[in-house]
Amino acid sequence: MKQMFLSTGIDFKEIDTFEPGAWINLVNPSQEESHQVAERFNIDITDLRAPLDIEETSRITVEDDYTLIIVDVPTYEVRNNKNYYMTIPLGIIVAENAVITTCLEELSIFDQFKNNRVKSFYTFMKTRFIFQLLYRNAILFLTALRSIDRQSDRIEAQLEDATRNEQLIDMMELEKSIVYLKASLKMNERIVKKLSSSTSSLKKYVEDEDLLEDTLIETQQAIEMAGIYENVLNAMAETSAAIISNNQNTIMKTLALMTMALDIPTVIFSAYGMNFQNNWLPLNDLPHAFWYIVFIASVLSLMVVIYFIRKKWF
Repeated sequence: MKQMFLSTGIDFKEIDTFEPGAWINLVNPSQEESHQVAERFNIDITDLRAPLDIEETSRITVEDDYTLIIVDVPTYEVRNNKNYYMTIPLGIIVAENAVITTCLEELSIFDQFKNNRVKSFYTFMKTRFIFQLLYRNAILFLTALRSIDRQSDRIEAQLEDATRNEQLIDMMELEKSIVYLKASLKMNERIVKKLSSSTSSLKKYVEDEDLLEDTLIETQQAIEMAGIYENVLNAMAETSAAIISNNQNTIMKTLALMTMALDIPTVIFSAYGMNFQNNWLPLNDLPHAFWYIVFIASVLSLMVVIYFIRKKWF
């Protein structure tokens, strides 16, 4: 899918035919779309389709006619019938008269740009646009990490009565998400630092320098948060395993104590259920012997239960 957008002095709109200063957004483009864009802007087709490889690492490639920037962006992946975070590459190509973004799937990071809700956003201000994208991406990582923290809090609230492995599996998936995000953030940090250096091929103004500095701060903050949440999740995973094991032991102990309390009436009823030639069992000749025996067995079982309760075994 290919979309084209253009900013004018007072308007932002989607266009059907290319105009200088436009933003071209490619979402899982076909080979034909890729070849058309590559030929028009003299871009190596390999560079244009590189971000479509989910294993592609973050990097900057400077060519004669364009600059390619690949960064990781957070997105969702369905694992165990639930949505968890992962990262995929986003390619940003700065050509002579256009900015081209290409990715394997549609990203939420572009929503605010498409709705023209980003301050001082113009498609023809290519360097500013790139830095705004990187800044929004860093914010998106922070949002993802806070979402993971809230999910871990919900799991923690369920741990007290947990007896199954569901909570452990959720913890494991959250830890995987943290690992993906943390690794991607470290790679993105290198990209931002390289763009901030004086050797960067992109022309920067004072406002751009401030935006890049804010992006670097947010990225480093996200890395620190990821490290903290990773340690918390590791500790919670160990604790939850111990809690689940303890809860299962408590259930087994309760069942064992109930079995012991029921053993007394079982023995009595078994004895009275045997047939003898001359039956001299106690209470055998009484008219309501059955109810007396049930009452005695119940009292004895109750005494055993009370004993267990006083010992705090229940």
